[in-house]
Amino acid sequence: MNTIIYKGDWIINHSEVKYDNPWIKLIHHKVTTPGGSPGIYGEVHFKNLAIGILPIDENGYTWRVGQFRFPINQYSWEIPEGGGLLDRDPLQSAKRELKEEVGLKASIWTELLQLHLSNSVTNEKAIIFIAEDLTETEANPEDSENLTIEKIHFSELYEQVLNGIITDSITVAAVLKLSIIRPRLLKL
Repeated sequence: MNTIIYKGDWIINHSEVKYDNPWIKLIHHKVTTPGGSPGIYGEVHFKNLAIGILPIDENGYTWRVGQFRFPINQYSWEIPEGGGLLDRDPLQSAKRELKEEVGLKASIWTELLQLHLSNSVTNEKAIIFIAEDLTETEANPEDSENLTIEKIHFSELYEQVLNGIITDSITVAAVLKLSIIRPRLLKL
């Protein structure tokens, strides 16, 4: 695309798709910066929503999912997470992910928050839900997932976030927000 486009106080003079797959598209832009100088900007366009689910049972327990994360080359503990199609109701994607990863169904769903995960280079958006009134069913992880599932008390998950054991941004944001709006979970 060669038409000059304005994004806020940035001017895009030329754009070229450098990489494209079913999940992301990498675009190289030649720009004029807000200060008026020529520059470049790399943009990663995500083709799915990031979905996070914080399941909470009647006794204040939750589930964490452990898996090796290729981009950071390390093992990561997280709440159940996955992707959702942009044209699909995020709640339906959350229900699918909770069953797929943890083997749970919930009859009470509440949107907890929305995040932009790395807004300096991507448009990736996350929507995080609280899932309650849980029923156990069979998990069915994808072939690309080698998951460890652990049921722990929310207060323990909160401590792991505070101590830096858990660094996944979706998990950190979800746990901290829930600890503020439902502080009783820390005292059970």
